[in-house]
Amino acid sequence: MINNPTPETQAWLALSFVPGVGPSNFIRLLQDIGSPEIILQSSVATLSHSVKAPLAQQIKQAQDPALLSQAIEWLQQPENHLLTLADSDYPQQLLQLPDPPPLLYAKGRRELLQKPAIAIVGSRNATDQGKQNARLFARHLSDAGFCIVSGMASGIDRAAHEGGLAGQASSIAVVGTGLDRVYPARNRDLAHQLAQDGLIISEFSLGIQPLAGNFPRRNRIISGLSLGCLVVEATLNSGSLVTARLAAEQGREVMAIPGSIHSPQSKGCHQLLKQGAKLVESAQDVLEEIGLPIHATTAKTTDSPDSTPDGEYGYILEKMAFDPCPVDIICDRTGLTADKVCAILLKLELEGLVSCLPGARYQRLA
Repeated sequence: MINNPTPETQAWLALSFVPGVGPSNFIRLLQDIGSPEIILQSSVATLSHSVKAPLAQQIKQAQDPALLSQAIEWLQQPENHLLTLADSDYPQQLLQLPDPPPLLYAKGRRELLQKPAIAIVGSRNATDQGKQNARLFARHLSDAGFCIVSGMASGIDRAAHEGGLAGQASSIAVVGTGLDRVYPARNRDLAHQLAQDGLIISEFSLGIQPLAGNFPRRNRIISGLSLGCLVVEATLNSGSLVTARLAAEQGREVMAIPGSIHSPQSKGCHQLLKQGAKLVESAQDVLEEIGLPIHATTAKTTDSPDSTPDGEYGYILEKMAFDPCPVDIICDRTGLTADKVCAILLKLELEGLVSCLPGARYQRLA
């Protein structure tokens, strides 16, 4: 916790507020000139050896003291932190990136950044099956000692955080806004839980809105913090594929869960598999891919119901397989009447074993 930020910390903040500095210029200035305090005291001529003249002029101009005052006030709250490249507990994984974030704003359990981590990402418009997979994989991997990293979006990201928080190693959210706002707003409850039991981090200053260009930058941190990246569901234009590409470029393992050939949410995963990603069906597959031992609690990646349905219930589940299926097809496969099938499907839905989809289709969940 930083109750009263030192002059050194204030210099890091002040330099980060200069428009156009960005990670690459920030790091070049650190390498060429020295600490942010020295950089801010340097002449335009000296600065111009490292950055373009207009940016050098910007650095020498007086900054808006309101930004610094806002950041200091935020840091005085007990759960809020600031990490810089000069801090000993700055995540070592991020130092391997060509453009590590010079500063990280953090809310919650700062020590989680020192745990081994696995990224779990996927579609915002996820299927129930996809969300269940993300939640269960995350729970088992968290119990195995791996912090779950994701982007706090809806769908797969949210489910992954929920699973990570339910396990022993918790979860880290990397967001594309300032930490004084929650995006999307409907995940406010999740953000509060992460701030209490997990961690939320951002390289963006307070007040920064969820601009489209922020999220690819956010994605490099998600993959950079992690030993491997698991994509659960993704369409062909999903941002999760960007995270997977960044993970591959960073030398991290890339993994994907296969799905139905008929589902748009599976096509991105199938593309990754064609490109050489590891096909995984269990938490054990994930841990084997990253070359680490598996904890006993991760041997299974699905929860069994209290009692396995038998008779007609089990027969319907068997005939449904795992693709979305209309009621009339289930009737054809089972030989049962529509009334009978609908009654059984209602029972299975209440037990969490099937999900009702648009168009009167049903999908088996486990």
